[in-house]
Amino acid sequence: MAAKKNTQSLLTTTRRYFGTDGVRGRVGTSPITPEFMTRLGYAAGRILAQGPGGQRSGERATILIGKDTRASGYMLESALQAGILSAGVDVLLVGPMPTPGVAYLTKALRLSAGVVISASHNAHEDNGIKFFSANGTKLSDAHEVAIEHAMDQSLRCVTSKLIGRARRLQDAAGRYIEFCKSTFSTDLNLRGLRIVVDCAHGAAYHIAPHVLHELGAEVISIGVNPDGFNINHQVGATSPAALQKAVKLHRADLGIALDGDGDRLVMVDHQGKLYDGDQLLYVIAAERKRQRRLKGGIVGTLMSNLALEQALQSQKIPFARAKVGDRYVIEMLNNRGWQIGGENSGHIVCLDQHSTGDAMISALQVLQALLSRQTTLASAVDFDLYPQVLLNVKVSGSAAAMLTAAPVLKAVAKVERALKQSGRVLLRPSGTEPLIRVMVEGPRLSRIRDFAGQIAEAVQKAAA
Repeated sequence: MAAKKNTQSLLTTTRRYFGTDGVRGRVGTSPITPEFMTRLGYAAGRILAQGPGGQRSGERATILIGKDTRASGYMLESALQAGILSAGVDVLLVGPMPTPGVAYLTKALRLSAGVVISASHNAHEDNGIKFFSANGTKLSDAHEVAIEHAMDQSLRCVTSKLIGRARRLQDAAGRYIEFCKSTFSTDLNLRGLRIVVDCAHGAAYHIAPHVLHELGAEVISIGVNPDGFNINHQVGATSPAALQKAVKLHRADLGIALDGDGDRLVMVDHQGKLYDGDQLLYVIAAERKRQRRLKGGIVGTLMSNLALEQALQSQKIPFARAKVGDRYVIEMLNNRGWQIGGENSGHIVCLDQHSTGDAMISALQVLQALLSRQTTLASAVDFDLYPQVLLNVKVSGSAAAMLTAAPVLKAVAKVERALKQSGRVLLRPSGTEPLIRVMVEGPRLSRIRDFAGQIAEAVQKAAA
């Protein structure tokens, strides 16, 4: 178990390439280059094939590779594949597949690991790599450090006889469609509902419409014509105006928008009103509580709206905040033995259904809640979100050090006294830029704009 030894000794090493959600960047610049991806594939093949479930008796380890619809995915897929095969590990290719679909197939097929080539909600100029363990979960920090450490070593291809082999899984989409449908109650169906689904010209373009249609809905699809360069462009969860327009145009009952890799969700009601991840998380949680199926409480993040926390409190549902990032939400859920969590951005996790966040499955959970209660999305979300103002303040030197500067602490304390229990202040350093992110939340937009400006000014003065 060499991987365990490596990971244990490297826990304190700083990661150079992996961020909060894999490796990501501009295509053609480091690290999103063919040369880097070949080395990454080789290192990942060596490390992940040694972990639990990495290799069955008498069989070679296998890593599954899926991708979204970016044109650059072909190049990166070939480079990753070459690196993995050179490590003596087989490759199973599935083509365009939502990130949670890769997680599902990796676990269902008892493979060593899964790889997704995607930059999620970013534009086509970017791309990235995400890894899943044999259990369909995001890799631990320790495994990511171990892979980076292995990349520092020379790429030494195994002998010709031991080189891995690649093959394509022909029915990957059908398997994942059936899995999504299996998470929806067999006592319910979507007949009589007209639903607009926006797939962001991304990985779910050949998945989401079929899931909804086969469950009985009348489906109007947009964002389902990928050309390699239009992923997330003015469509999808990060650009919901297209969905809102289509819902009203087609007089649909509601709309569903996913992002480019299918793990982020927003929804729209029949009037075109938008509902974010916090509101949809509440619908799922309240229904679980009503049916006495809620295990423990709900995990949000530091950015989750205060109104969500208060709405859950009114339902006597415990709530906890994790760091920003769905991997940290899942980590806290597992530590507490809870099952439901998510982010306001639309990453929603239902661990009783899947090992990772899944936009299509989350949408089905919301639809199931509405049908079970025979209600509308507007009625199910019986609270209003507080306005949030987010300012980015550039600083020189250590952004983290600015958080403890006396003028900053004084400004924050003043605002918190003014808000009392009706709002929140959050300051956090950016993980990638010399920035302090200032967030103020409260019931009156004009007031919190002033408060955010006061704190941002204090940060600027402290950084001068």
